[in-house]
Amino acid sequence: MAVLTEGPQGRVTHVKGAPERVLRMCAGIDMHHWHDRAEAMARRGLRVLALAERPESGDQIDTATLDHSLTFLGLVGLIDPPRPEAIAAVAECRAAGIRVKMITGDHAGTAAAIGAQIGLANPHRVLTGADLDKLDDAQLALEVADVDIFARTSPEHKLRLVTALQAHGLSVAMTGDGVNDAPALKRADAGIAMGLKGSEAAKEAADLVLADDNFASIAAAVREGRTVYDNLKKVISWTLPTNAGESMVVVLALLAGLALPVTAVQILWINLITGITLGLALAFEPTETGTMARPPRARNAPILSGELVWHVVLVATLFMAAVFGIFTYATGKGYPLALAQTMAMNTLVVLEIFHLFFIRNIHSTSLTWAAARGTKVVWSVVLVISAAQFAVTYLPPLQAVLGTRPVPLMDGVLIVAIGAAFFALIEIEKQIRLGLKS
Repeated sequence: MAVLTEGPQGRVTHVKGAPERVLRMCAGIDMHHWHDRAEAMARRGLRVLALAERPESGDQIDTATLDHSLTFLGLVGLIDPPRPEAIAAVAECRAAGIRVKMITGDHAGTAAAIGAQIGLANPHRVLTGADLDKLDDAQLALEVADVDIFARTSPEHKLRLVTALQAHGLSVAMTGDGVNDAPALKRADAGIAMGLKGSEAAKEAADLVLADDNFASIAAAVREGRTVYDNLKKVISWTLPTNAGESMVVVLALLAGLALPVTAVQILWINLITGITLGLALAFEPTETGTMARPPRARNAPILSGELVWHVVLVATLFMAAVFGIFTYATGKGYPLALAQTMAMNTLVVLEIFHLFFIRNIHSTSLTWAAARGTKVVWSVVLVISAAQFAVTYLPPLQAVLGTRPVPLMDGVLIVAIGAAFFALIEIEKQIRLGLKS
C-alpha cells in the first residue's frame, strides 16, 4: 500500500507491506540482515510490516518507478493473539476428529507461531502461496492432507485447497470474508462467511454466516449438529422397535389363531398417547457426554444401519415375548380376557418407558445417575403417561371406552419388574456391543 502525503518537507510517498516485498523496493540496505530481523519477529507470532518512503515532485505516485527507489524506514511488529476460546475450540475439534487448517496471508513464520499457539496438529510445516503455485493439482492433493498451515496465500489458493481436500473424500468447511473468497465458499461442503467483517458477496456464496466471527462458534455449531443428528437417530431407534413390537404381537396372534393380547382400540391408545409423547421427548435431549470425542460419521453412512436393524429385531422380539408372557400368565390364572388384555397393554407401555430411558444414551451406558435423573421433559412426559395409564386402567368411564379392567397390585408390580428385566437385557447387549467396538 502506498499513499501520497503533503508535509513540511513537501510531498512524500509512504509505503507499507510485506517485508519481502517492500525490501526489494528499497535502495542501499542490507537485505539479508533485515530479512533475518523480519523472520525473528515473525517467529514470535508478530505480524510484520515493512515501512519505506521517498520524496515526490509530482501530484501522483508513479508506481512504475517505485522499485529500488525507496528509503527503508524500519519494521513494525503487530501482535494479534488468538482468543482463548479459539484455542479451546481447536482442541475440541481435534478431539472430534476434525482437522483444522489455517490459511492466511501472513508471513510463514508468523503463521507457524500462531498455529503452534492455537494447537494445530502439524504447526511446523508451512506451505506458502509460492509453494502452491509450483504444485500441480495431483501433487497438491498429495501434500494438502499433511499440511495444516498455508501462508502468504491468495483467495485463488483457497479454492485449490478446498478441491484438493475434497479429492480425498473429505467434507470441507471453509471460512472467508472477502469478495474473492466466494468461489472457495461455494465449492466447500460448508461455506462459512464472516457476519461482522464479511462482504455481501461472501455471505451470498456461503451456506452459513458466522454472526460473531468467532471460531469457537463453529465448534459449538458442530456440537449442536451432532446433538440434533443423535436425537433424530434416538427418535428413530425408539419408534421403529416399539412399533415393530406392537405389530408383531398382533400379527403373531392372528397367525396362531389366538385371542388378541391387545385390542385395536388399545393399540390406537398406545400409539396416540404414549408413542407420540414419549418419542417427542427425545427431541429435547441434551448433548451426550463424549459427543465431541467421537470421530465424524462417514459421509455415506445411512441412518438405518445394520446396528439399528439388529436393535429393531432384538427389541421387537423382547416386546413380543414379554406381552405374550404376561398375557399367558393372566389367562393361566383364570383372569377374564379383558383383564389379561389390560395387563398386556400396560406391559407394552411400561416397556416403551424403559426403552425410552435406554435409548437416551446410545453411545454410552444408561446405568448412571445422570441417565436415571433424565430431563424435565422426559420425566414430565413419563409422569403424564403414567397418570393416563392409571386413569384408563382404574377409572370406570375410560374402562368402558378401552375395554380395560383394574389390575391387581402384585400383578402391577410384576409388569414393572418385566420392564426392568427388559431394560437389563438390552443394556447388557449394548455394553457387549460397545465393548466390541472399543
